[in-house]
Amino acid sequence: MKIDWEILEFEKSIVKINYTNKVKRKDFLEEGLYPIISQEKELINGFWNNINELFKIKQPVVIFGDHTKVIKYIDFDFVLGADGVKILQPIEAIFPKYFYYFLLNTKLKNLGYARHYRLLKETKIYYPKSLKEQKRIVKIIDKVFAAIGKTKENIENNLKNSRELFESYSNEIFDNPGKEWEEKKLGEVIKLEYGKSLDKSRRILNGKYPVYGANGEIARSNEYYYCKKSIIVGRKGSAGEINLTDEYFWALDVTYFVTFDEKQYNIYYLYHLLDNLNLQKLAKGVKPGINRNDVYSIIVPIPSLHEQKRIVFKLDNLSTETKHLEKIYRQKINDLIDLKKSILQKAFEGKL
Repeated sequence: MKIDWEILEFEKSIVKINYTNKVKRKDFLEEGLYPIISQEKELINGFWNNINELFKIKQPVVIFGDHTKVIKYIDFDFVLGADGVKILQPIEAIFPKYFYYFLLNTKLKNLGYARHYRLLKETKIYYPKSLKEQKRIVKIIDKVFAAIGKTKENIENNLKNSRELFESYSNEIFDNPGKEWEEKKLGEVIKLEYGKSLDKSRRILNGKYPVYGANGEIARSNEYYYCKKSIIVGRKGSAGEINLTDEYFWALDVTYFVTFDEKQYNIYYLYHLLDNLNLQKLAKGVKPGINRNDVYSIIVPIPSLHEQKRIVFKLDNLSTETKHLEKIYRQKINDLIDLKKSILQKAFEGKL
């Protein structure tokens, strides 16, 4: 650290704040006059209409989520949401946005849902004595972060477009069946068999066979319930979720597993078909679940077995390319996240 920088104990770097009343999460409004700032990741978490609860900003503050470690820079009037929200107002010697970026760069141990402010209090704050220098650092970080944000947005759009391309092609196939294709009720094509409960004590970390819940593999076991590759359909919980199984597997009772005549139907065609149907829309009840009779009544297009295999080949090739692109895009996003961390680290080592 440079010699023209100061070091302060955390609690000496902030001023005392008089808190307004906090609004409980269950009372948040979807629309209203005043934004609610809570400890969730999103900047604004709800709305409120009572001006008496409004925290009026004199200068920007930093919000710290005691349970979540989420850090927000707030430069507008707001209402405090729920418990665990800390308002941090830096002393006059520290530029508020510099303080915000410094806290973003602070690494705190994860205590789960326990409170983290006690860890934050142990932090020391490093800052240039000159407010002008603090503002110069903030200006550079702002500029770099804006460029990174724009690049990240473009990459995320490309990621979204690659998924939409696959979905569009898949929709085109099933929405425009060939003239020689048959239309059948799903109940004529597949049977949805109930999974079976498996005591948690029999689910082990390094078991030989996968155990499937409603949204895919959740455990392993040395036992199997069914010995042929199948398709899992979420029955409860993640109702309508579609997953392919291994050859030997255990399907829990929150699932259906699919059986069918292999001489007439290709498992991968059926997988793409079921995935395209968006069965989640059939879920109903207080704890949403899917009734198999509702699934059986759906009319679906069925080509010859040869045509099914040809479609699967084309879909698999496109899926492979899409996944390859997604891997590249995700790595680029991770690189940008690492770049932001690197910029912050250099800034508060006096190397920016």
